[in-house]
Amino acid sequence: MSEPTVRVQKVRKNTVKKRLLIFGTLAVLLLLCSLFSEYLTPCDPYLQDLSNAKAMPSAAHLLGTDRYGRDMLSRVIAGSKTSIFSALLLVGIITVTGTVIGVLSAWCGGRIDTVLMRIADLFLAFPGLVLALAAAGILGGGLQNAIIALAAISWPKYARIARSETLSIKDMPFMKAAVLSGSGAVKLLTKHILPNIIGPILVTSVLDIGTMMMELAGLSFLGLGAKPPAAEWGSMMSDTRNLLTTSCWVTLSPGFAIFISVMIFNLLGDTIRDYADPKARES
Repeated sequence: MSEPTVRVQKVRKNTVKKRLLIFGTLAVLLLLCSLFSEYLTPCDPYLQDLSNAKAMPSAAHLLGTDRYGRDMLSRVIAGSKTSIFSALLLVGIITVTGTVIGVLSAWCGGRIDTVLMRIADLFLAFPGLVLALAAAGILGGGLQNAIIALAAISWPKYARIARSETLSIKDMPFMKAAVLSGSGAVKLLTKHILPNIIGPILVTSVLDIGTMMMELAGLSFLGLGAKPPAAEWGSMMSDTRNLLTTSCWVTLSPGFAIFISVMIFNLLGDTIRDYADPKARES
């Protein structure tokens, strides 16, 4: 390998590490702020003051107030906990569910594999958000039902990834050696299969955080997620969308919070994917 090529790879490696540090730090700070949001709000996010309704941004209210005189900055901060951790919970559910189904499908093979993959194909055949809207509508709305609806239609991607990764290493020499050493199915799955397939699954999970946050906010915006007066970004935008032309800060504040959060998690996911690329780690 020529010296210029080695130099380019080192520069790329250092750049990816710096990006990982920056976006990882931003993501951690965002999570900490949302976790301790109740201590960071300058005002009570649910305290109404009709005499100060729809006040423009000022020193007293940096993001203004809504139609009930509630401080928008406090509501945006308070809503971060619901919006972000609901997305994290949803991603955790679909990651675990899809991975378990995919691994079992590849490991068992035969009819079990056929049935599970045809079920996955059935969910993948429909537009995801449309199917989620139908499921959430049937379940009756609410944040919990929105999470269930999105989880029901989002797991097949992870099942497909886990299945393909498991099939790629199932018949490798080290697996055959583990079988000959007397390892049982449970040990083979937990000690050999999962550690070797978890990388691409985790990368997909991080990339999906922003997507799930957007879809949860979308369901809330359409009235099928969190309900007012709960501080949740999608619900806050839905409740104030008719004020966009007169008091735009009320609607744009939670929208900007969604934009920033999704951007941070997407950039973090892209950076983790680059870092996991073997070419980025070559020296």
